[in-house]
Amino acid sequence: MSIKSLIINPGSTSTKIGVFEDEELLFDETLRHTTEEISQYASIVDQKDFRKKIIVDFLASKGIDLKEFQVVVGRGGMLKPIPGGTYPVSDELLNDLKIGKQGQHASNLGGILARELGDEIGVPSYIVDPVVVDELCNLARYSGVPELPRTSVFHALNQKAVAKRYAKEIGKNYNELRLIVVHMGGGVSVGAHENGKVIDVFNALDGDGAFSPERAGGVPAGALIKMCFSGQYTEKEVYKKIVGNGGFNAYLGTNDARVVEDQMKDADKEKAAKAEEVYDAFIYQVCKNIGAQAAVLEGKVDQIIVTGGIAYSKLVIAEFKKRIGWIAPLTVYPGEDELLALAQGALRVMNGEEKAMEY
Repeated sequence: MSIKSLIINPGSTSTKIGVFEDEELLFDETLRHTTEEISQYASIVDQKDFRKKIIVDFLASKGIDLKEFQVVVGRGGMLKPIPGGTYPVSDELLNDLKIGKQGQHASNLGGILARELGDEIGVPSYIVDPVVVDELCNLARYSGVPELPRTSVFHALNQKAVAKRYAKEIGKNYNELRLIVVHMGGGVSVGAHENGKVIDVFNALDGDGAFSPERAGGVPAGALIKMCFSGQYTEKEVYKKIVGNGGFNAYLGTNDARVVEDQMKDADKEKAAKAEEVYDAFIYQVCKNIGAQAAVLEGKVDQIIVTGGIAYSKLVIAEFKKRIGWIAPLTVYPGEDELLALAQGALRVMNGEEKAMEY
């Protein structure tokens, strides 16, 4: 019997939903919210009823009764650090989403909405591989400053999904493979996957690894300290330089890799040369990260998997093959299909392929 699922992936100004029958997408929709609509609410959790009504009304407009679903799945949010997997939205997990255990983020609403809608129709609700998945080995946590341990914040949902997809395609178990997975979107994360766990990963959010379209990555610590105490910037302004206005944005005024590739062909030779150098530096840094993770895996790497929006770039993939193709073969899964990844996480539990995790 097929399983029909409702998938909910909230963002800051939109709520993406998908309706699946097993792994087949029946349809998806991005329900957009204006700044004026969102600004009415004092906190993320206060938006719950507003977003829920929009979802329910949209499904009704498509002639879909909520009672058709066997499961509701939400994007996981800023919970406490947890191992990867599919988690039922328990009371404790629900409470941590509401309070924002590690911060307020729109993704916290995913599990909250899934639980409420699931309870209303009497079906299970789950989250899958939230960004706070933490499977780091102990050595990976050392930074050199005891008060500043390295933390695991990365594109866990997509990294895990493509790793399991690759394993399935070659007829092996994900838990038996040693992989390096590279996600390149607005942020970049490069993870070492060993026997089903991401034992080391460059923090994709605020200050680790390669720079990206929107983020600075690892920057010189001494210079950053001087900037912080220069009196020229507030704490918020410095953080925005690292997260949001860093990377491509800082150097080239765009967060779109496609625009950067266009700039490389600009008639203004100086502008073209600058864009080319920044893009080369980006590729150089990501490849350094891949090499570092190869060292973590002691050089025994079964495959390097490249995913995210920038994986569509033939130029980037060609350069990767030149720089790090000697480490292991490359498999490319461009883009990120978060709705499908969420649906697959729930299906693996409901079909008995995996056990549900306990929060």
